[in-house]
This record gives sequence, structure tokens and C-alpha cells, in this order.
Amino acid sequence: MTRTQTEPATRTAEIVREFGPFPGVERIHGVSHDGHRVWAATGSALLAFDPDSAQVTRELEVACDAGTAFDGKHLYQIAESRIDKIDPATGAIVATIPAPGSGSDSGLAWAEGSLWVGQYRDRRIHQVDPATGAIRRTIETNRFVTGVTWVDGELWHGTWEGEESELRRIDPASGAVIERLEMPEGTGVSGLESDGGDLFYCGGGTSGTVRAVRRPRATKS
Repeated sequence: MTRTQTEPATRTAEIVREFGPFPGVERIHGVSHDGHRVWAATGSALLAFDPDSAQVTRELEVACDAGTAFDGKHLYQIAESRIDKIDPATGAIVATIPAPGSGSDSGLAWAEGSLWVGQYRDRRIHQVDPATGAIRRTIETNRFVTGVTWVDGELWHGTWEGEESELRRIDPASGAVIERLEMPEGTGVSGLESDGGDLFYCGGGTSGTVRAVRRPRATKS
């Protein structure tokens, strides 16, 4: 695998809405979407808010210091060196598996019956068995990995290095960069999830906010 290929030109990410900061929240880690609500990991609690009204509708007191995912029924949450499977109705932890990075994990997504776990400084995304935590395969990229999401067969991840942050679509086989969206100066991506349609929801780190970014659509000839 080579890293010498020319990367695509960068476009500016279009932020269409900002949610928060939320009361008592100093940082946003993981972000997920359950089809109706956006979930945001704040360190000591998972908050769910309505993206139409921006009102917080649920709060689960669970450890949540990195990525968040939803499989259609349960939430998955990175908490230090483990991934907890959580009942969103009660907040009960129903299962736990080891996180592949043993504490260096970042983003989390659900797709194709697997968890996809970002490793920040290792510049990797692991496909993980949700029942055992076993790594099924690994994708290497060339930037730090924050949030991770799949949508319509596309793999996207957030980056945040120094003062620069982007959303990147990469080839799931090679890690090659296909598309780049640069966040405006002063904004970063600490968590990432698609709503399955036209928006990405991006955790804003120490801003305590979640930003909705318009998802670019491929032009068909």
C-alpha cells in the first residue's frame, strides 16, 4: 500500500446548524444517531437530543469518553479500554467487550454487523466483532482518526491534528482518500455520525457543541 498518491482537492465543509453548548457539558466525544435522535457522549453521560427542536430528551449516566454507535436496538459506547453495549431505554449495560486500542480508541460506528473502531494516533480503523471484540480487519489511513461513520457504502472519518480538522471519505480496501471536507478555522471534529441522509453530525470537542454538516452527494453522469 502506498501513501504517495495525489489526494483530492479539499472543499470547505458546510455547517448548516449548531447544537449546544449544553448545560454542564464541557466536551463532546462520540456522536451517534438512532434514526430520530442524536446521541452525544459527554464523558459522564450520554445525551439524546431532538435535531428539530434541539431539546435534550434523554440522559443516561454512563461512562462515555470516546465513540458512540447504534445498531438499531442498542447503543455501543467506548469507555476507556472497553466497549459497553447499552439499553437506550434504561441505560443498563447489557454486555461489554474489550476495545482494540486498550484506551487509545476514538470513533465508533455500526455497519454490516460489525463495530468500526477508530484509533486516533495509530491512524487506523478496525472492524470488530461486536460479540467478542475480535478484530476482523484493519484499515490504515494517513491522518489521526477521530469519529467514524458509514453511509450508503461510503466510509468517512474525522481528523483533527493541531489546528486542522477535516471529514474524509476513504477507500475501505486501501485507505486511499477519495473526498475531503475541511472544517472552518477554529472548529474540529471529535465524533462523527451520518443521519443516513443529507447530514453528518460532528462532535465539537471542547466547544461542547454538535455541528450538522451537509453531506456531499456524488454527481451522476
